[in-house]
Amino acid sequence: MSDILASIDGVVNAISGFLYNPWVPVFLVVAGLFFTFRTKLIQIRMLPEAFKVIMEKPQTEGATSSLGALLISTASRVGTGNIVGVSTAICLGGPGAVFWMWMTAVLGGASAYVESTLAQIYKRRAPDGSCYGGPSYYMETALRQRWLGIIFAIIVILTYAVGYNALASYNLQSAFSGFSFYNAGSTPIFIGAILAILFAVCVMGGGKRLVKVTGIMVPVMGVIYVAVALIIMVLNLNLLPGVLGTIFESAFDFQAIFGGFAGSCLMQGVKRGLYSNEAGMGSAPNAAASADVSHPVKQGLVQMLSVFLDTLIICSATAFMCLCSGVAPTADLAGAPYVQASLQASFGSFGPVFIAFSMALFAFTTLIGNYYYCEGCLKFILKRVPSQTFMTIFRGIAAVIVLLGAMMSMNLAWNTADLFQAMMVIINIPVILILTKPAMAALNDYVAQRKAGKDPQFKAADIGLKEETDFWN
Repeated sequence: MSDILASIDGVVNAISGFLYNPWVPVFLVVAGLFFTFRTKLIQIRMLPEAFKVIMEKPQTEGATSSLGALLISTASRVGTGNIVGVSTAICLGGPGAVFWMWMTAVLGGASAYVESTLAQIYKRRAPDGSCYGGPSYYMETALRQRWLGIIFAIIVILTYAVGYNALASYNLQSAFSGFSFYNAGSTPIFIGAILAILFAVCVMGGGKRLVKVTGIMVPVMGVIYVAVALIIMVLNLNLLPGVLGTIFESAFDFQAIFGGFAGSCLMQGVKRGLYSNEAGMGSAPNAAASADVSHPVKQGLVQMLSVFLDTLIICSATAFMCLCSGVAPTADLAGAPYVQASLQASFGSFGPVFIAFSMALFAFTTLIGNYYYCEGCLKFILKRVPSQTFMTIFRGIAAVIVLLGAMMSMNLAWNTADLFQAMMVIINIPVILILTKPAMAALNDYVAQRKAGKDPQFKAADIGLKEETDFWN
C-alpha cells in the first residue's frame, strides 16, 4: 500500500509542479493586478462599504442573508489552513512566505469581488424561490459553454470532497502527534473514523443541531484564537520588530526565491494563501450566489471582506504567534507541531491541548462547509436534484475519503489539495477575466446609486446585460 501511495504522490506532485511553476502564481498575480486597477483599488476604497452591507437583512423573509452566505463561505475558508497551512508555509518556505500570503489576499480581494458579483448576476431561482449558482452557471449562461461548467463542477467536487476534506482530516490527526498516547499506526485511523462518523451523521441529515452549535462556536473560537496569538505577541513584544524585518527580508530575497522556485517563500505563500482564502478559485461564488440581496455588488463586497478576515487577521495571528515565540521553524516541525511548539513555549502543556481543540473544531466545520459546494455542483452536472439513493452513496464515499485522509502522508495530502485547487484557478481566472465587463458595469451602477443617496437596486437592463437572468430582469 505504501508503494502505491508513493507512486500516486509522485504523479500528483509532478502535475502539480507543472501547474505551479509558474502558471498558477502568474494567473493569480496578473488577474489580481488587473482587477485591482479596473476596480480602482476596490479592496481599500470600498472596505467601509463592505462592513456596512454585511449586516443587511435579506429581501425575502427566511432567505439567506449576506451574513449567512459569508458564514457558509467562511466555514470553508477558516479552517485547518489558517493554522497548519501557515505553519507549513513558514517551515518549508521561510518567514517570507507570510508576506506573499498577504499579497495573495490583497490582490485576491479584487478577484473575489469579481467572481462573487458574477455569481450573483447569473444566479438561478429554485422552485421554492431561493437562489443558487456559481462559476459553472456563469460559464453556462454568459459564455454559453455548458461543457466547461460541467468540467469545472467536477473539479470543484474533486477539490473539496477529495483534496480539501482529506487534507483537513490529515491535519487534524497530525495535531495529536505530539501527545504521549499518539501511535502512528492506530491513532490516525481512530481519529479519522470518529471524524468520518460525525461528518456522515451531519451530511445524512441527522446532525443539524451539531452543525448549528459548531457554527456558533467557530466565530467565538476564532476570536479566542486571535486573542491567544495577541497575548503571545505581547509577551514577546521585543521580538516583534525583528520578526517583521525577517518577513520582509526573506520575502524579497530574490536570489533564494529563483534559485529554488518550487520550494521558495513565494511559492509556499501563494499555495498556502490560496488554500486559506480561496480568492479567484471559484469556490466562494457558490455560497455568494445563495444570498438574497438587492444588488449583486453587495455580495461581491462581502466575499472580498471574507478574504481579508481569513488571511490578514487569522492567518497573520498564526504567523506572528509562531514567529514571536522564539521557536525556530524547521522542515521537521512543518504543520501542527510547529504551532504546538510555539504555544508550549509560552503556555506550557496548555498550548498543544488548545491547538488540538481548535483544530478539531475548525476541521469539522471545514468538512461541512466544503461538502456544501459539492451538492450544488452535482445539481448542475445532472440538471436536477439527485435522487436520495444517489446522494446517500455520494455522502458515504465522501465520509470514507475523510477516513482515508487521516491515514495519508503529509506530502500526498498537501499535493492532492494543491493539484485540484490549481486546476480550479486555471479554469476560473481566464473566465472571470473574459467576463469583467458586467462585473464592472454592476460596480459603476452601484456606486452611482450610492452617490444619489439610494439603497442600490439592480436591474439587468441598467447595465445593458443581454443574457436572460432569473432575478434581475
